[in-house]
Amino acid sequence: MKSGSFYLLLFALLSCSRAKENDIAKVKLKELDDQPINLAQYEGKTVFINFWATWCKPCIQEMPTIANVKERLKNENLIFLLASNEDRSQIEKFIKKRKYNFHYVHLENLEALNIQALPTTFIYNKEGRLKFSETGFRMWDDPQNIELITKIMNDHEK
Repeated sequence: MKSGSFYLLLFALLSCSRAKENDIAKVKLKELDDQPINLAQYEGKTVFINFWATWCKPCIQEMPTIANVKERLKNENLIFLLASNEDRSQIEKFIKKRKYNFHYVHLENLEALNIQALPTTFIYNKEGRLKFSETGFRMWDDPQNIELITKIMNDHEK
């Protein structure tokens, strides 16, 4: 009987430690100059990651709305990252053509994140927990979407 209680307690402790892992740690990003990005640097900030591609028309159509939200919420504790797994030279060519003020990054593990289509957006709260995940085009500068982002920014897990 005592050993059963021990294993139950051990299972409970292991479950709790797994629950505290940051979801954002699963995302593997690099700067376009190939430097790894430690997403732990954004702890305490809400992180909006948009997964996109240069060939993806809905991705490109969505970008002005992301730029508008980024500008509107520029004084908030909110980080915007635009992640593509394409060749860096393609991304850099795109950046030169389109003059958005985004932090473009290279995604290293698209398949591991189970991203099935583009665009896909993940929003993580200040604790690094995934609070929003959606595939498809969205008008990010619509009031209800700004409210969604603001709600996640104000979300604090206990």
